Amino acid sequence: MAALKELLLLSGMSGAGRSTALHALEDLGYETIDGLPLDLWASVTTRMIQSSERHALAIGFELSTHGFHDKALADQLTQLRRLPGLRVRFFFFDADDSVLLRRFSETRRRHPLAHDRPPLDGLHIERNRTAHTRLLADEIIDSSTLRPQDLRRFMVDMAALDAAAAPMLFVHSFSYKQGLPRPADLVFDVRFLRNPHYEPALRLETGLNEAVGDYICEDAAYPAFFDRLTELLELLLPRYQAEGKSYLSIAFGCTGGRHRSVYLAERLTAWLVAQDYPAQVHHRELERRATGGQPLWGSAA
Repeated sequence: MAALKELLLLSGMSGAGRSTALHALEDLGYETIDGLPLDLWASVTTRMIQSSERHALAIGFELSTHGFHDKALADQLTQLRRLPGLRVRFFFFDADDSVLLRRFSETRRRHPLAHDRPPLDGLHIERNRTAHTRLLADEIIDSSTLRPQDLRRFMVDMAALDAAAAPMLFVHSFSYKQGLPRPADLVFDVRFLRNPHYEPALRLETGLNEAVGDYICEDAAYPAFFDRLTELLELLLPRYQAEGKSYLSIAFGCTGGRHRSVYLAERLTAWLVAQDYPAQVHHRELERRATGGQPLWGSAA
């Protein structure tokens, strides 16, 4: 049986990472086209399917793409998904409004819909216009906490997945004081575990420290919690995989985001890797400290 040809469609909010993702796919050998009019998608894709050399195509588009409107996009998706020998995936890139505004400020780019108005006005216009487009996406990728290199690595992992592959897993630690991470699908509050912050010898350490880990493990509730957590994931992950979910974000929160959440994120990531699941770990508050509180994203890509 011939392998399916691959078509990836990429859109989303300006500054949320679509261009970075397209460049990553180009490096992987995808033929990439940005801004191709919608009425040409089918013909270009058909030629790719018929070609003996081209196996993967990525098309990026935005509101300014010629002929774009929601009904036209829905019709094109229906038409493309009927083509034999083709697998279509549509990714919508998003981020917190505050993050998008910061990226435009850092790069001094003008929001494409703001014209002579403040960038926030353009962002609100774009969010309203993309509301229905977002609903058509197979995956919504929130880049709020991702650096460009993280997003590129994510696209490498996503491009390597086939329909039956295990979902790519992202495990986060965070501080409740700083708010919930937007990308999280599953959130676990681990503030019930005893807090190393109140031990003077451990206060300045993190959950990456062995002594901190030992202290947390000595909590009588820890073993039962971790056992039940892994039992839950043993039930859920195969079901997510069967449903075709290609990525899943799991987050652990504690008071400061330095001790308990970090340790649990590290332990769970190690367990997932041991079960042959592709997994990456991100420690939001530790990364912020490492960058002196500066944004983790270097460009409005």
